[in-house]
Amino acid sequence: MNDLIKKLVEAYGPSGFEDHIRDLIHPEIESFADEISVDAMGNLIARKKGDGSGLKVMVAAHMDEIGVMVTHITEEGFCRFTNIGGVYAHTLLGSRVQFGDGRVGIIYSDRITDRSKVHGLDKHYIDVGATSRKECPVQVGDAAGFKREFVSSGKMLIAKSMDDRIGCVVAIEALKRLKKTPHDIYIVFSVQEEVGTRGAQAAANHIDPDVGIALDVTTTGDIPEAIPMAVSLGKGAAIKVKDAGMIAHHGLVQLMKKRAEAAKIPYQLEVLTGGSTDARSIQIANAGAAAGCISIPCRYVHSQSESVHADDVENAIKLLVELLAKPITV
Repeated sequence: MNDLIKKLVEAYGPSGFEDHIRDLIHPEIESFADEISVDAMGNLIARKKGDGSGLKVMVAAHMDEIGVMVTHITEEGFCRFTNIGGVYAHTLLGSRVQFGDGRVGIIYSDRITDRSKVHGLDKHYIDVGATSRKECPVQVGDAAGFKREFVSSGKMLIAKSMDDRIGCVVAIEALKRLKKTPHDIYIVFSVQEEVGTRGAQAAANHIDPDVGIALDVTTTGDIPEAIPMAVSLGKGAAIKVKDAGMIAHHGLVQLMKKRAEAAKIPYQLEVLTGGSTDARSIQIANAGAAAGCISIPCRYVHSQSESVHADDVENAIKLLVELLAKPITV
């Protein structure tokens, strides 16, 4: 599975520019889905038909990643930029970014006179090696994603876009392992989650599911001075109870717990005080859906070294298969 993880997490695909990552995922799923389509937003949707006795279930994992976009080019050829999604200034100095054409730039900032402080994004720039605005090879509006190689350190898996390529891996692997299901399942590899769960909203309005399950990362409470949270790396998939954007359907939470316990799958309960997932958009689409989320614990979210545990990834896959292979009663 690490080969698949490496392929996806190292790929380019900021919000709104997911074409490349979509093209990588498509061949991974085409032998295991009954139908595959791409909607007007750019969501990649794999449908697996059930036996007709179950529900319509939407599973969402977002393909996009945080990134930056060029807003202005100085006379000297340096690129000022804005954020695409939740980019933190204190993670940027010396980072490398990659544009859609493969070009690599270095992020640095204006001179820092007080080293106890960090400049805002507006005081940072990208150096692409140009010496003037005229010869700069990138343009205003060009997007870039962060560039960092995948590292497997024992069971610790580290990359710049575990959020949410690891959720995509969980969805792909579950689709491969799911032999039979009573449900009509739509696995949506969604776009533009990092800028407001927009792709999932469009997909959910079209699919109109009875049940929605997002696959995404969540933060942990097991690092120094972390916000107190009952989620740790390596202790199981996290079943979301609440985050800042949604309260998970109580019946679905209880069913996830029951299925995990019956299959002896380690799990944790997640209450996240900030942030949300595609589950929010699914929950309130059209007349609403019973929505929840299986989360993969992740340290250092929205940095270039997002870190997950291989066992948590495997247990998230197992829990999703357990849910989809049997009747869902919520």
